[in-house]
Amino acid sequence: MQWITIYKKEWLEILRNYKWIWVPLVFILFCIIDPLSTYYLPVIIEATGGLPEGAVFDLPTPPPSEAFMMSISQLNTLGVLVLALITMGSISGEKKSGVAELVLVKPVSHLSYLTAKWAAASTLLILSAAIGLIASWYYVQLLFGDLPFTAVAAAIFFYSLWILFLTSISLFMNAWSRIPGLVLFFTLAALMIMSLVTSVFSKYLAWSPARLSSYLRSLLITGDVPADLWYTSLVTAAMTLLLLYAGTKRLKKSSMLS
Repeated sequence: MQWITIYKKEWLEILRNYKWIWVPLVFILFCIIDPLSTYYLPVIIEATGGLPEGAVFDLPTPPPSEAFMMSISQLNTLGVLVLALITMGSISGEKKSGVAELVLVKPVSHLSYLTAKWAAASTLLILSAAIGLIASWYYVQLLFGDLPFTAVAAAIFFYSLWILFLTSISLFMNAWSRIPGLVLFFTLAALMIMSLVTSVFSKYLAWSPARLSSYLRSLLITGDVPADLWYTSLVTAAMTLLLLYAGTKRLKKSSMLS
């Protein structure tokens, strides 16, 4: 009951702040902008004055799977920034204002408090990403060719694990700081370091969460889930649970010290 009450409270705040409207709209924009701009690039160039006389513009049309991956790439950059901005004050803002202490003084477990906030934010972000990617799939079908929806649905499912992982990083950082700006900085810094380390040691970190999105390309091309994607998903899920556990311990310790 504690968990459900906190989850409902978070969703009430989401409704009041109209996040359920503008977050999906932003994700739709992120997802469709690259496929549309790629398809209409020759028209855009022609409309803005065209090429110099004698110049030839020959841009090969990407296959449907690559066009759809453009949308996932946008979510991995701008979408991650939106995620970090939305979640940076989930706990740190309440710690700064004293609300967190008031809630946790009551018989409310730290685990329920943190995971309910994580689940509410994840629900919003996963639904928004799914809506955006389905919008992208519609335009990819229309402009680039057939892309089976079953493959797209599977890609959305696995990408949701990435969103859960990212949200757990942000909530973990929230448990450490009272300043939302620092939470944002440390969240983005952690993601950049993880991506850099994974890139440098790619031979040894084949199942790093940072590589989850890259394995979606094979899924979209073949329609089959590659073994590396399964293993990476398991590692991602395990690290998500570990971060939530560590965040709960840190939140409990900081409450005892305050």
